Amino acid sequence: MALSAVAPSALASIDGQDINIASTSEVVKASINRLTAGVGFTLFTLNLDHLVKRRSDPAFRSAYGRATFVTADGAPVVWLARKQGVRIDRVTGADLVIPMCEAAAREGIPVAFYGSSTQSLARAAANLRRMFPRIKINFMEAPPQGFNPTSPAADDAARRMAAAGARICFIALGAPKQEAFADRMGARHPNLGFLGIGAALDFIAGDQVRAPKFFQNHGLEWAWRLASNPQRMAIRYARCAAVLAMIALIPTQARAPHFGRAPSLGPTTR
Repeated sequence: MALSAVAPSALASIDGQDINIASTSEVVKASINRLTAGVGFTLFTLNLDHLVKRRSDPAFRSAYGRATFVTADGAPVVWLARKQGVRIDRVTGADLVIPMCEAAAREGIPVAFYGSSTQSLARAAANLRRMFPRIKINFMEAPPQGFNPTSPAADDAARRMAAAGARICFIALGAPKQEAFADRMGARHPNLGFLGIGAALDFIAGDQVRAPKFFQNHGLEWAWRLASNPQRMAIRYARCAAVLAMIALIPTQARAPHFGRAPSLGPTTR
């Protein structure tokens, strides 16, 4: 198999989860290389909330274990990786959509947007078309409330994406649904790329306001979210802080034991 279709090796391991790609530019290059070679991928962005969910949700943990690419999303995860002597940048789903769409437009690779709301999808698509007039958006769909990412309805949605000719599929369902969907559909459609992007399309649409650049650049985006919605975020961040404290106590030289990675769904094709 071509080198471009082989997933990169681990750069760091945080609480048993490998991170294997270090920057936005590397994500874009590696993703396009795989698609050019006729091979798809799944991409997850590891943050503290995901680390909490990995500890209590075996299916989520297994999906992460099968991901082709895992980036460090959030200043604490970057800090934990750098404690292992690895230079890793923060790469969030929200930061990936625009550079990935730019590359897709340049290379003539059709994209799909799945998740969010019908209104947000339309506004995000309009804004992206203004930025990149050559972009090919072949599929857009917002699933209904209560959507099950492992249901027959989810399988049908992925079949429609593939039938529409999409190659890069941006999944905006939030964790753990977007990771479950990407993992399942990546196995069924191994020539497509699936990225979990959270609220990125809502930001591009202007329907949600992301933290100002100062907060993003100084690792304080969590503080912005907490101040914006304290009732929703307080318990989540308390759990994240507890897990961060536990992980930080692990000696730098010692990697936390893996929870038992699920068997691979195919040799180097994910």
